[in-house]
Amino acid sequence: MGYLKTKFKRLLEKIEDRIEGDKEPETNDDRKVFAHYMVGLTCHQVVEQWAHDIKTAKEAGIDGFALNIGPSDPWTETQLSHAYHEAEEAGDFVLFISFDMACGEWSVEQVVGLINCFKESSAQFIVDGRPLVSTFEGPGWAENWISVREQTGDIFLVPDWSSLGPYGISEKLGIIDGAFSWDAWPKAGQNQMNINEDLLYCDNLKGKKYMMGVSPYFYTNLPQWNKNWYCSSESLWHDRWQQVLDVMPDFVQIITWNDFGESSYICDTVPAQVVEGAEEYVNGYSHAAFRAVLPYFIAAYKSGSRLVDFPGEDTVIAWYRTAPASAGEGCGTTWGEGGEIPASQGARDVISVMALVKVPTNITVAIGSRWKSVGTRTDSPLSYFEIPFDGSATGPVTLAMNGKTVEGPPISNECHEGRMHFNSVVIQT
Repeated sequence: MGYLKTKFKRLLEKIEDRIEGDKEPETNDDRKVFAHYMVGLTCHQVVEQWAHDIKTAKEAGIDGFALNIGPSDPWTETQLSHAYHEAEEAGDFVLFISFDMACGEWSVEQVVGLINCFKESSAQFIVDGRPLVSTFEGPGWAENWISVREQTGDIFLVPDWSSLGPYGISEKLGIIDGAFSWDAWPKAGQNQMNINEDLLYCDNLKGKKYMMGVSPYFYTNLPQWNKNWYCSSESLWHDRWQQVLDVMPDFVQIITWNDFGESSYICDTVPAQVVEGAEEYVNGYSHAAFRAVLPYFIAAYKSGSRLVDFPGEDTVIAWYRTAPASAGEGCGTTWGEGGEIPASQGARDVISVMALVKVPTNITVAIGSRWKSVGTRTDSPLSYFEIPFDGSATGPVTLAMNGKTVEGPPISNECHEGRMHFNSVVIQT
């Protein structure tokens, strides 16, 4: 136990040294940021949607998509072809396949065929001369990757085997080239995350690549898949990016681009991709404004400095639920996956505000006619703060900074048909 504490202490000391030396930005082109794209939601999707997604992702500073695919969707190869073609046309945008091992059985022949089909594309993400390949789970399939390597001319394998955890991953180092951690949300009954597991991955990978998961939000209520929980997300988008800047992993993967059913999306809303039952908490709850702060975070990550100049204009975003957590029937939603405490007892009733400014300024947040003004930090371009609400103030949420104002959906003390959901809407000036 003392040995582990010593190793952990050394890792934390490295982070402290990095933060103290956070002064001279120097871009590292090897660091990449990807977004997890659910291809399983793209039945009948036209190429124009792929073009739009790639364009908006590039504008946010994202380097590419991790294309999550299942073994039985008949549209998979068609949609992969659309994605690779549009990425080639766009340029400076890369892709790699993430085989979803949790939604069915894959044959070696299937996996080999898909890798070989797209590995020569100019849009394929290459590491050390090999196409990067990932997974969602599948540690039981581990030995098959030896055959896949032989039949594809080798790959750079960075799977998500989070069910093994960092210690379990350490027993698979002869099979993998790195690891991706799906651990991107607070655990049941917790308000915030820490970086303990990230540090353990970095240590147990023994110099192999680490891809760190980052997510803005999580809420799902889909009885058809026995899923009904909320992970604390009030400060998650801010906190997790701060943790990226502490850990400085080799790669970052945003979870997700378009998983509407789990409320982790940052893309523009695509109604055709919203699974049945999720429209109740997705329609009218845009998350597109989460992307507004990405150019700064990605530039800071690649430069290794929080003091990096960020592209574009000053901006401020806010995300919030449109009713207090106690406003309606909780529908059995728990606080965290596998949790026992109701989400209504864990969710905090706040408007979360994040601002990026080149010169310190004031931000005004109003609920109806009740308003509050907060000054941004003087020592950083990034500011984060929260405005609590308790039902005593209702009405539209207004966000104002530097002469720009936006009005978001109202906060009220009533829920749709008395049923409480825990998704947030995101707005920006």
